[in-house]
Amino acid sequence: MTQSPFLFMKENSKTVLWNDSADPKELKEALTWGIVGATCNPVIALSALKADQEHWVGRIKEYAKAHPTATDDEIGWAMVKELSINAAKLLEGEFEKYNGRNGRLSIQTDPRNFRNAKALTEQAFEFSKLAKNMIVKIPVTSEAISAFEEATYLGVSLNATVSFSVAQTIAVAEAIERGLKRREAEGLDISQMGPVCTIMVGRVDDWVKVSVEKTGVTIDPASLEWAGVAVFKHAHKIYKERGYRTRLLSAAFRNHMHWSEIIGGDAVISPPYTWQVKANESGIIPNPNSVEEPMDPNILNPMLDNIPEFRKMYDVDGLKVEEFTNFGATLRTLRGFLQSVNDLESFVRDVTVPNPDN
Repeated sequence: MTQSPFLFMKENSKTVLWNDSADPKELKEALTWGIVGATCNPVIALSALKADQEHWVGRIKEYAKAHPTATDDEIGWAMVKELSINAAKLLEGEFEKYNGRNGRLSIQTDPRNFRNAKALTEQAFEFSKLAKNMIVKIPVTSEAISAFEEATYLGVSLNATVSFSVAQTIAVAEAIERGLKRREAEGLDISQMGPVCTIMVGRVDDWVKVSVEKTGVTIDPASLEWAGVAVFKHAHKIYKERGYRTRLLSAAFRNHMHWSEIIGGDAVISPPYTWQVKANESGIIPNPNSVEEPMDPNILNPMLDNIPEFRKMYDVDGLKVEEFTNFGATLRTLRGFLQSVNDLESFVRDVTVPNPDN
């Protein structure tokens, strides 16, 4: 039988595997090949609800009947919470095993609050109480940086999302450190807190390709598949040097390098369930310390020299905090998440206000 590359990774490196899904069926199977956590976002949550429509349509009807004044939006978020709580239960064993550092279910704050640090902080605190092993996602926008400090101070384990650059990862880590230090100064417990900062490596690749298409620069297209890996490796090097207590997390996969080339550090990789199935079938056994391998200069240097948007993501000071929100990759991802909220509401509305013409 072909050895699972993820079990190999678990046995030979510090890097751990989370599942990019909150679907209980997927989580149960993924637990057999070594996942120790799971992440979710509005797109993933809606997919999970649609994957088991018979159950969730019934729950929507029940909830609407029990809460006759609830809006379709409120019902939709109630379903997301319920989905997340159910998924979190499956991970409780890993949570206990790792004393809170893993075994968490990642639930995302409402993307419509991306400009409102106070609302993000309050919702992060609320969501953290849904289950003992919740970790809460906040987007790395200019306005949200203060929320990372405040929510951490309140004892919330956070997962930074909508993040594509080394500069964003540093801003997140520094804000979380400030929150942790405030808790420590007041004698508050941080022993079970497990913050992570996501780099959406595939979306780094996507934005680099869009930039190349816009500018018409001539560059080896194969090198563009390494953009996210390069950003992750650089951020990992800085995190290690500075001793941040936040771990990096790789997500939004586009190719196998997004996990096979960044293994070995005290970090998390979070492929979708379908990617994990493909990886297990591939038989690829990765270098267990690939994250420490330097980027090939023949790949890295042409991107740095010819693609300004890549340099913004790669350099430590490539983006200022006030530039985070309006950075192209941020805007593209926020638009997708915002659309998913609309789609969730539409999904609920099709149940609560069925189309009589169908």
